[in-house]
Amino acid sequence: RAMPVSRELLQRAVENEQVLDALPDSFNALGQRYSGKVRENFTRDGQRLIIVSDRVSAFDCVLGTIPFKGQVLNQLAAYWFEVTADLFSNHIIDVPDAQATRAVECEPIKVEMVVRAYLTGSSSTSIWRAYERGERSFCGHTLPDGLVRHQKLPASIVTPTTKADKGEHDQNASKAELVEMGVIDGPLFDELEQRCLKLFAHGQKLAAERGLILVDTKYELGRRPDGEIVLIDEIHTPDSSRYWYV
Repeated sequence: RAMPVSRELLQRAVENEQVLDALPDSFNALGQRYSGKVRENFTRDGQRLIIVSDRVSAFDCVLGTIPFKGQVLNQLAAYWFEVTADLFSNHIIDVPDAQATRAVECEPIKVEMVVRAYLTGSSSTSIWRAYERGERSFCGHTLPDGLVRHQKLPASIVTPTTKADKGEHDQNASKAELVEMGVIDGPLFDELEQRCLKLFAHGQKLAAERGLILVDTKYELGRRPDGEIVLIDEIHTPDSSRYWYV
């Protein structure tokens, strides 16, 4: 049920967001700063403090802000990390604030594992747009003829993308292409693919219990200092996933 929010509380949320954006030097004590489209990251002593802003991003562009969006997004990610930890470990140490997460600093794996269960999407790089153009091979997967938009795929598939540097765009790729580029080796990709498919199936099950369909998502991965590969960033949130109401 929606809770009433006073004008004063909204104003304070907006002012806090403006401070985060306008006074970067004020946060130097938190560590080395890296600004993403939505998150502010501060790294120090092998840990990363992630502050989830109220910024709204779409197609690699910041469109504006929504008060309290950062709190909601951070707590959703924390929930999903907690309920999936037995399937796939993650980088979280704790969540000291509704808008902040403290995590182990990891070396990112330069592949985003995108899992899709439906033939959908609107961007030029989406699986539906490729299919609409007549392409029947997508990221190494052969798609049958006769499918229609938003149709459930015969099985969930992993359609990876490169993990681009800041300011660049991720690119669709197949396993073979990623191996050829030296981004990842074949056996490791196969292992991560199967683990991500199991994680996605678990997310679908929990979403279905709440009247939702988990349509597709992306998983970002990193290697901890001890060598273990873990989930990083966020999982199964509206910023990283597509949901439909049943």
